[in-house]
Amino acid sequence: MVITYLGGQCFKVTQGDLTIALNPPSSDSSLKSPRFGADVVLVSLDHEDFNGTEQMSFGERAPFVITGPGEYEVKGVAVRGFASESEYGGEKGINTIYSIALEGMNLVFLGALGTSALPQAAKQELDDIDILFLPIGGSGMLDGAEAYKLAVQLEPKVVVPMHYTGEQLKKFLKEAGEDVKPVDKLTVKRKDLEGKEDEIVVLQF
Repeated sequence: MVITYLGGQCFKVTQGDLTIALNPPSSDSSLKSPRFGADVVLVSLDHEDFNGTEQMSFGERAPFVITGPGEYEVKGVAVRGFASESEYGGEKGINTIYSIALEGMNLVFLGALGTSALPQAAKQELDDIDILFLPIGGSGMLDGAEAYKLAVQLEPKVVVPMHYTGEQLKKFLKEAGEDVKPVDKLTVKRKDLEGKEDEIVVLQF
């Protein structure tokens, strides 16, 4: 599996011929709006910074789009969505936390989560997390200290920070007591995760 960070909360996850897009910005967003063909698109919050599904069609490739809570299975990927609160951009809304089972690994994408108090349904289900996509900055989302506290509670093997400025990333890493050099992409197999605990991987964009 290869994970590439495209800024904001946008990630491209590829496994063989399968491509998953997470929270791609729309062309109306102030964030850079990448364009590529995806098979599955997950949108956690209906906001222009995350709902650019129109950017994810390419040629004959039209994605299966998931935009809210529920259970889904598409192209061998099992996705579960849990409703949570968001105040992104100063507006209250429903943010969906996604759990994605792919190639024997469990990815959890917190989206534009506005509180470290997870909903009960998510708390019960989000265990044995391999890779946690964690917002650490941005209006109406977790700050560095709250984000780190939540990461410790969830006990993932790997933490991937997202939606940050350089200053917010510094604060988060200071909270974690770590100095991490950014990498271009994360290439990972199930066996690579054995023995890891709360390892922070910073992906540059």
